[in-house]
Amino acid sequence: MFKPLAFFALFAAASARKCTDITVPVSLKAENAVFDLDKPLTKVDVTNFILNLSRQGDNFVEGITKGTTVITGNYKLAATYCEPDYGPGDEIQIMTHGIGFDRSYWDMSYNKDKYSYVAKAVDQHKYSTLTWDRLGIGASSKGHPIDEIQVFLEIAALKELTRKARKGLLPGINAKYSKAVHIGHSFGSVISLALANTAPELTDAIVLTGFAQTPTYLSLFAVSNNFIPVKESPNADKYPAGYVATASTVSVHMNFFAEGNFDPQMLKLAYKTAQPTTPGELLTLAGPMLEENSYTGPVFVVTGDRDVPFCGGNCMATGGVDSELPSLLDTSKKYFPHASRLNTTVIPGTGHGMNLEYTCGQTYDAIFDFLSE
Repeated sequence: MFKPLAFFALFAAASARKCTDITVPVSLKAENAVFDLDKPLTKVDVTNFILNLSRQGDNFVEGITKGTTVITGNYKLAATYCEPDYGPGDEIQIMTHGIGFDRSYWDMSYNKDKYSYVAKAVDQHKYSTLTWDRLGIGASSKGHPIDEIQVFLEIAALKELTRKARKGLLPGINAKYSKAVHIGHSFGSVISLALANTAPELTDAIVLTGFAQTPTYLSLFAVSNNFIPVKESPNADKYPAGYVATASTVSVHMNFFAEGNFDPQMLKLAYKTAQPTTPGELLTLAGPMLEENSYTGPVFVVTGDRDVPFCGGNCMATGGVDSELPSLLDTSKKYFPHASRLNTTVIPGTGHGMNLEYTCGQTYDAIFDFLSE
């Protein structure tokens, strides 16, 4: 009897959720920054841009900012909606990936029983989920890499996507949601906290992963990515000129994987499926981080202690920011003075790509423990 029972158990687990790929049309409006910067089209252009962006003691962004402009347009967002096999969950989790990935970050194709946050959320905790390719990335609409695809327009995209999800207006999805949780990874955390600040009625809790609210170490991320023009990358035919892409598995390893905490096959997959970013994103990602947030709901920050982009490889070393803090994650407490509760958790031995590492289960458990409180 053991084998048949095991087989049916596996079948039940595999069929415990229904997922649908959808394309969501959105009309967006945002006030973007105007930068005096040409598209970086060669390796020399890209390298010079990164050297200027990451130079300490010199505010490169301020120096090339020439005001703001209003961007409007119609776009398409590629997304995947999942729900339990019996129908919609009571709440929906809306997940925003970070730089270097698309929506598959939340549901990796390799060893899916282990590396799928979506599976955990839907199969075990009975949420519905919505993952999406950020505007300008993956199968979503592309745009001008400096003038258009900036954090501000992507915040507007997440707001509109959330409105449609809550109102039951997602194409082909017959479900409305009175409650929504927003989960971000890295740059996706910046977008999620900005949504909470500017449209708090759209979210009932935010979870910020791979994140600490300090820009001090972002230059390490910029330099160690070893960016090259997208036209010299495997994604050359999928993106317009001016996007920039990571150069190798070495770059991905340095930024996303902690020593001894990953399967080499996952590193290969992370590079194979890697997505580029835009200079516009790199120039604007820090802005929303440093604003006092008016959000009054619950906030959770969970990050690996070996995170490079936000912790410089050591989230417990706070001396460079505030030696009184237990961890760098606790910088968020001053930016969320009105949060109903703000918890932080540092995952030991873990890097920036938390969903791709052996310790991903600890991250998942920490998130669901927080949401169940």
